[in-house]
Amino acid sequence: MKLVSIVSLVSGIILLSGSGCAVQKGIHNPSEITDTIRIPGTGAELALEFTFNKGEAHNHPTFAIWVEDMNENYIQTLFVTKSIGTGIFGHGAVGKEQWDVKPGPQKRPATLPYWLHKRAEYFKVPLLPDSTHPVTDGYTGATPSGDFVIKSAVSKSLPDKFRIMLEINQPWDWNEYWTNSLYDDPDYRTSCQPSLIYAVTVDLKKPGSVLYMNPVGHGHYSGKDGLLYTDLSTFTTALDIVEKATVTLIK
Repeated sequence: MKLVSIVSLVSGIILLSGSGCAVQKGIHNPSEITDTIRIPGTGAELALEFTFNKGEAHNHPTFAIWVEDMNENYIQTLFVTKSIGTGIFGHGAVGKEQWDVKPGPQKRPATLPYWLHKRAEYFKVPLLPDSTHPVTDGYTGATPSGDFVIKSAVSKSLPDKFRIMLEINQPWDWNEYWTNSLYDDPDYRTSCQPSLIYAVTVDLKKPGSVLYMNPVGHGHYSGKDGLLYTDLSTFTTALDIVEKATVTLIK
């Protein structure tokens, strides 16, 4: 069995340097959308369009999109990338910080800790989905390689105002602060710059408005809790995974 270390895995990853960038930068031409993901809902009374434009540092990130109320209570997952939703990643774990060259199971609590903890608490399930207990309450799919739009029906009853959340993370995303040696923690080293969390408030009384998502914080560096950490001053390339993310309510 071929094994790869964390060093060899990231040797092909280009790490971009520089200061953090604003989320809302250039305006994309709609023709640049390369993927459309349609998520049906039984008895749905409304639909949401989530549009994602990738940034300069985008390199197959893991992410989850979900709905919560204004008190930060989980309501419904809309989409989660298949790796975290099934526990099967592109390189399966076969030892301490050693991975197979082939896909296989991995436990990655640092990937999307904010969403993972909220979902686990809501459903009273283990923190990490796996092949025997995958995510079934939301649509799972591969990470789109380019810009994409998700058209999702929402089947659950929603309050007049609610929030759409996005948590996104890219593995081995180091910078001058989030170095490989900052914490002696193997879960941290699968992530380095922690997950970023974006949010926007949706008002059912204002359908059709294009709402821009902005970063509101980050998850725990190794996934040990589900808190929202609001200091983003040490983040650089992670802020360039997303160039622009918008939500439109369609009734």
